Amino acid sequence: MTAALRIFFLGGLTSYRALFSWITPWVLIPTFIVAPLFELLFFAFVGKDAGVGDSIFFLMGASVLAAAIPSLFAMGNTIADERRTQTLGLLLVSPARRLPLFLGRALPVILNGFLVSLVSLVLGALVLRVSLPPSTWLPLIVIIVVTSFSCTGLGLTGAAIGLRVRETATLSNVILGILIVFGGAYAAVSTLPSWMQQVSQVLPLSHGIVAAREVASGVPFTDVLWLLRDEIAIGLAWAVLGMILLLFFERESRRHATLELA
Repeated sequence: MTAALRIFFLGGLTSYRALFSWITPWVLIPTFIVAPLFELLFFAFVGKDAGVGDSIFFLMGASVLAAAIPSLFAMGNTIADERRTQTLGLLLVSPARRLPLFLGRALPVILNGFLVSLVSLVLGALVLRVSLPPSTWLPLIVIIVVTSFSCTGLGLTGAAIGLRVRETATLSNVILGILIVFGGAYAAVSTLPSWMQQVSQVLPLSHGIVAAREVASGVPFTDVLWLLRDEIAIGLAWAVLGMILLLFFERESRRHATLELA
C-alpha cells in the first residue's frame, strides 16, 4: 500500500510539472476558462430559446461536464504520451501497480478539470443570473467530484483500448461525444428514445448531472444520494472493466511486440 501511494503521488507530481511548466496565462485563460464559459452560454441561450430547459438546467449540465472531460482524456493521454516518448514499454515492465501508476499521472489533469468546473459554475451563475443558495455549494462540489472520478473509470477503459488502438485522442473524442448525447448535459435524458435512455443508465455522468440539477433546484442533498450511489457504482464497474482490459491488452501487446508502435 505504501509503495502504491508513493508511486501515485510521485507520478502526479511529475505529471504536474510536465503539464504546467509550459502553460502560460495566454494559454490557460482561453483554454480552461473562456472556452468552457462560452460553450455554456451558447447552449444556454440557444436551449432556452428552443424551450429545452432553464438556466439552471444548462448551468449544471455544462459545469459537471467540464469536470468529466479531463477525466475521460487524462488516462488515454498518459498512454499516448508514454508511447510517443518511447517509454511505455519501460513503464509496463516495471513492478509498479498499474492503477496508481496511471491514475497518479492523470491526477493533475483531473484536478484541473475540477477547478475549471468550479470556475464555469461561478461565472456561469453570474452571467446567467442564477442564484444558488450557500447551502447548495458543498453538495454541488461533492457531486462534481464524484462524477469526475466516475468518468475516470470510463477513461481507464478507453485508455486500456488505447494499448491496441493508436488513435487514443480520436477514441476519447468518440467517447466524449457519446457521453454528451447520452449523458443529458444539454438535453434531458427523459426526452431521448427509450433505447438511448437505457444506454444512459449504464454510463457515468448522467446520474451526476441529474443530482446537480435537483440540488440546484432546491431538492435536499439527502434525496439525491441514491443518484450518487448509482454514479459511483457505474464508475467502479467501468474501472474494473478498464483494469481487466488493460492487463489483457498489455499481455497481447507484449506478445506481438506492439507497445511502442505509433
